Parts: sequence; C-alpha cells; structure tokens
Amino acid sequence: MLLEEKQRIIKLFNLALKPLLIKTNIVPTIILEYPRHASHGDISCNISMQISKKLQINSYKLAKIISKNLIQQKNYIKLIQSIEIIKPGFINLKISSSIKQKIIKYILSSGIKFGQSNIGSNKKILIEFVSANPTGPLHIGHGRQCAIGDILSSLFISQGYKVTREFYYNDTGVQITNLALSVQARAKAIFLGKSTWPDTAYNGEYITDIAKCFLKKKKIISKDRSINIIANGKINDLKAIRDFSVAYLRREQDIDLKIFGVKFDNYCLESSLYKTGKVSLVTKLLIQSGKTYYKDGALWLRTTDYGDDKDRVVRKSNGDFTYFVSDIAYHIFKWERGFIQAINIQGDDHQGTITRVKAGLQAINIGIPNDYPNYILHKMVTVIKNGKEVKISKRSGSYITIRNLIKWLSKTESKNDSIEFREDLIRGRDLMRFFLISRKSDTDFIFDIDLALKRSDENPVYYIQYAHARIFSLLNQWGGDKKSLISIKDLSSLNTEKELSLLVKLSNYPEVLVNSVKDLCPHYVAFYLRDLAKELHGYYNTERILVKNITIKMARLALIYSIGQVLNNGLKLIGISAPTKM
Repeated sequence: MLLEEKQRIIKLFNLALKPLLIKTNIVPTIILEYPRHASHGDISCNISMQISKKLQINSYKLAKIISKNLIQQKNYIKLIQSIEIIKPGFINLKISSSIKQKIIKYILSSGIKFGQSNIGSNKKILIEFVSANPTGPLHIGHGRQCAIGDILSSLFISQGYKVTREFYYNDTGVQITNLALSVQARAKAIFLGKSTWPDTAYNGEYITDIAKCFLKKKKIISKDRSINIIANGKINDLKAIRDFSVAYLRREQDIDLKIFGVKFDNYCLESSLYKTGKVSLVTKLLIQSGKTYYKDGALWLRTTDYGDDKDRVVRKSNGDFTYFVSDIAYHIFKWERGFIQAINIQGDDHQGTITRVKAGLQAINIGIPNDYPNYILHKMVTVIKNGKEVKISKRSGSYITIRNLIKWLSKTESKNDSIEFREDLIRGRDLMRFFLISRKSDTDFIFDIDLALKRSDENPVYYIQYAHARIFSLLNQWGGDKKSLISIKDLSSLNTEKELSLLVKLSNYPEVLVNSVKDLCPHYVAFYLRDLAKELHGYYNTERILVKNITIKMARLALIYSIGQVLNNGLKLIGISAPTKM
C-alpha cells in the first residue's frame, strides 16, 4: 500500500480512538502491518492489544469498539471495504478495490521514478565497503560486500540521500611488508634461479605475475586511482617492489570492480592518515581524555570503560601504533567531512573492532554519537559446483575471485581482462549481484553455481527476468501504443483475487525501498522482486489478457505494463539487466 494511503488509514484510527482516550494521557502508536495470510485482509492493526490494559477493557471488546468508531468516520467508505476482528484483538481491514486500482495510474505516470522519494532530504551518508587490503585479488567474500554496499548505496540515493561510496585501503603495516617480501622472493627465484621463501609469504600465481612484471619494468596506470608507476626491475630494492606490487593489485581490483559494476566515489589510504598527522593527533587527544595509561612501555586505552572485554594498546613499546588507532582517525575524518551517518560493511571477523573503535571515538569526546558508525557484518560465502565446495582458484591459490566467478557464470573463458566491462559478462554479473543479496547479510550463504546456471523457475534471476521479458512479449503481441495505457480511465474490471493481490503487491514497492534503507537490508528488494514475478507468472498462466472485451483487455494490459515497470525499476536499482526478450 502506498505510504499516503497508510497515513490516511492511520488518521482514521486516531479519530476512532479520540473519544476513548479523551480523559487519558495515552498517546497511541498506530502500526499497520501486512497479515501473513491473504484471507486475513490487506492490513492488520494491533492497537487494541497495545492500550487495552491501560483502559482496563478486554482487548477483543476494545477492538470491536474501535471498529465501530472507524465505520462512523467520514472517509471510511472510500478507503475500507470491510473489517474483521480476530482474537485476541487484531483489527483486519480489506482495502477498497478502487483504492487498489489507483496504483496503476500512479505507476504509469511515475515511470522509472516510481518508488523514489525525498525522505532523505539530501542528508550526507558515507557507505564504506570492500576496503580490501592490496595484498591479493578480490575474492567472493569481497563480492558479497560489493553487492551489499553498492545496492544499499543505490537504495539510499533512491530515497533522496546524498551518498558517497568509499573504499579504504590498509596500505601500511605488516601485511604490505609481507607482500613485498613475497614478490621479492619470487622475483629472485625467477632472476637468480633460487630464493629463500618467507614463512609468512603470500601464495598464488598472482605473486608470480607481479614478480614477472616487475622484472620486465612494466608500467601500471589506473586513471581512476591516479596511479602511474614504472617498475625499476631491481630485485634488492624492496621499497620499489612494495610500491609496484600495491599499484599492481590496486589496478587488478579496479578491473574486478568494473566487471562487477561498482564505482567508488572516493578512495582513502591508511598511509594518508599518518602523512597528514591525523594518527598522531588522535593519540594526543586520547591522552588528553584521561582514558589512557602506560604499562610495560606501551600506551593503553581503557576500552573496558566502554564495554570491551579488555583494555587495548594504542602505541606499542617500540613506538608503532596499533591498527585500531588509524581506524579511529579514519572515522573522525569521516565525521569532519560532514557525514553525520556512516555505514561500514565488513566481514563478521571484524566484530571485535567495533567496540574498540567506538570506545576511542567516545573517549575523544568531540560530539560524535555513541552509535557512530553503523555496521553491517556479513558472513562469508561458500561456493559449490557439481555438489562439491570449490576451494581452489587458479589465480589466487586459495580462494574464489570475483572475476573467475563472473566468467564461470557467464560461460566465457575469455582471457581479456580489459578495464572496461564487456557485454559477454552481463549474465555473470547479474547472477552474482542478485544471489549475493538474496540472503540477510548475517546469515551463511552457499553460492550454488549449478543453480545459478539453470534457466528455469528454480533460478530466481532467470525467473524474474523471464517475467519482465514475458510482459514485453505480450505487449508486442498486442501491438498498441504503450503510452495509451497511461490514460485508461476504467480499471474497475481488475477485481479478481489474483488481480487485487497484484495491485496490493505493486503498491507495496515504495515501502519495500523505505524499509530496506531503514533496516539496512537490501535483500528485501530481492525477496520482493521474486514474489512479484511469482504472482505475475501465476496470473499470466490462469488469465487471458488479450480478451475480446476492450475494457477488460485494456485494464489488464495496464496492469501487466505496471508490473513490467516495477520489475524494471527494481532490477535497475540493484544493478541487474531487465531483458525484453529471452
């Protein structure tokens, strides 16, 4: 149901409650929910059970009184078809058919904008996701972050928020040193025929690729990142190897991101926080807060004052900062840029960092709310093929890369890794983007390649895209001017059970987007599109659309076209193609 119609019904409830509450201090909160079963009506309200104890009236009896008052309201008959009271006090409403039919004209006149709103009022939001260390290719776990972060960003934008997509690079520390040593060891093996392999070395063929390019004095260019570096080929120059290796992997990640259809607005390097003195400043502010102390030559922060299980080291006895200090500096930098809401999307192995980062932000006490930033933690992804888990990737040596999986799903073995996205990868990208948001982020996910490749109703992507293509096939069969459907006046023939159910489903779309943003749950959209496609297929298979009766035919064509518009809007919002033929 459209939000405007829900507000009108809420107003009716408030008017119906007014004589009951006139001598009380009760402030009712009217919540309208959708019943699980269609037989229970279109809208359900539990206000009777909320206030029955305060009024000292049995909730079932109170529901009957409220219902009687509802019927007496001026606009009742325009909105409500019937009321049913279900014990212990649910008030279930069936909405008027004429109200449901209105959605057709609203969708067709709104077009691609249907579902969009300005509730965000241009509020600035930063959504940080992927943020992979430049030590290897992007794997399927990063892919889940790509899907969640990019689609959530699009959802916020659709609701009027000003969104910045940001990628944060941990380009300092031990892992970068290990990367440089790994490439150096492989380069020595290639150049000298022998090397000592570090215990902490990164494995995988990509290390060999970097070493070969370094020895050949290759040039790395990435316009998006302003990267422009030429290898000097000197195997004893560890800094040169490090700089080249990081640039090489950043460019590789650029390719993965473009193939996946993700574009970031900004990249932030951890090293920049040190170079600009932000980390040093944070340390001073923590000391000034009185929440630090020295022990064993190290500087500690009393994170236990903020719910942590133990205090944490800020600066080690050797003078090195621990990683969470730069994280604190990074989030202060987000706040200083005017992002009053920040959302971090990370793997659930980062659970431990949440408390200590927030502890540092609160200890500094510069006005940052205690719930800043918001976190979405996701479980990892297991890939199966032919019923077995796929663990080894030729490129990475230990995990499934985004690029490899998109190629598998696209059924292409092309070795062309152009920075530009290619048409032959659309199918794989569509499948990955949808499947990776088809479950709540904090649940484990099994990515079944065999299921993704099926062209049947078992595959949700095929099922939804086929619904969209089916609609346009029917419209082409009709052969009329689609724009003429916008001006149809008589929609009263849309009154079968399936038609009314579809009308309700269509009117729910804007609310699905609002709730996806409110709950930080992009999987709501995936569920909605799958359910809408299911209802469309069921309707198509049981009802003739192109009937002889002109009034009925045009009304049904308008309904079908509206469903196509909503499917198109939803698919484009989550970055998936909406084919008109399959």
